[in-house]
Amino acid sequence: MGSHTMSPLGLSSTEEAVYRFFLRNPGAAVRDARTASPVDEEGVHRAAERLRDRGLLHGSEVRTWATDPGVVVARLAEEQLDAAYRTLRRLADPRPILRSLWRDVPAPSFAGGGGVYAGSAIALDRLEDLGQALARIDRAAFHADAEILAAVPNRALVPLGTAHTLSLGLRCLRRGVRVRTLVGSDAPTPPTGPDHLRRLRSHGAEVRVAEGLSELVLVYDRRTALVPVDAHDIDRGVLCIEESGPVSSLVTLFERLWAAATDLADRPAPKPGTDSPTGTQRTVLLLMCTATKDEAGARAAGMSLRTYRRHVSDLLALLGACSRAQAALLARERGWV
Repeated sequence: MGSHTMSPLGLSSTEEAVYRFFLRNPGAAVRDARTASPVDEEGVHRAAERLRDRGLLHGSEVRTWATDPGVVVARLAEEQLDAAYRTLRRLADPRPILRSLWRDVPAPSFAGGGGVYAGSAIALDRLEDLGQALARIDRAAFHADAEILAAVPNRALVPLGTAHTLSLGLRCLRRGVRVRTLVGSDAPTPPTGPDHLRRLRSHGAEVRVAEGLSELVLVYDRRTALVPVDAHDIDRGVLCIEESGPVSSLVTLFERLWAAATDLADRPAPKPGTDSPTGTQRTVLLLMCTATKDEAGARAAGMSLRTYRRHVSDLLALLGACSRAQAALLARERGWV
């Protein structure tokens, strides 16, 4: 198939022929498009109607115009990429399909001698290697559509890899997934922990602090949960649970802790002087407070727009600010500008 056809964008040959006809003949009647396709007049009318419904054609039956190709190709490509992404997610984790197939298999009439019913093997999985646990967290986050619940004692932030979970959380937030995170207040927090949590919050995550939180619990779309094998030693691995009963119980526990927790924004801010910006960050901070646009700030700082915005994001996290205006106020309070 030719590389210039529109079939990869989801159009049939008839639809493409009709669309191209109106590109060449703007304002023509739909009935005239029959010359562009070997199908009958009714087939051309159906194709034109489908194209109009998808926004590729506009006008009336008597006078029809094709939508700008730049707009059409971008829109159709995005639709196809979204569909491919959904298909990839289903193929990357076929366990839901497998579970539905096992439900059609008659239950065994007797308990085998030491055997395990195949359908039960996918409801509970023990991962004793931390690398495997992180890979499963990656996979669960990749498949999350609606919400991620995370109850993370401070002592669990280090072995889970704070930078790793930060980038994962940011990717989920960009996809529109709601992220709610509970952190403990009893144990010492790693030096980078607060900044990472504030950065997550600045990107839309909801973060609360729970008194006496000791159990690590991760729940994805209220379908999959991960808990440590040993509550006191996460390095021993985690259990991945997909049974609805235990997962629902963990969600109930999380909601109870969430209701009693304190929003991170209401916690006392770090004492001034505990952290300070670098020379480059001070320059960006000053420009952030004075430049009207990021583009102007980036030029003045002699860096790319992407690098400038990354420094702005880091400064928001360093200050624990939710907005640039708040960051400017906090920076002035600390004497940074």
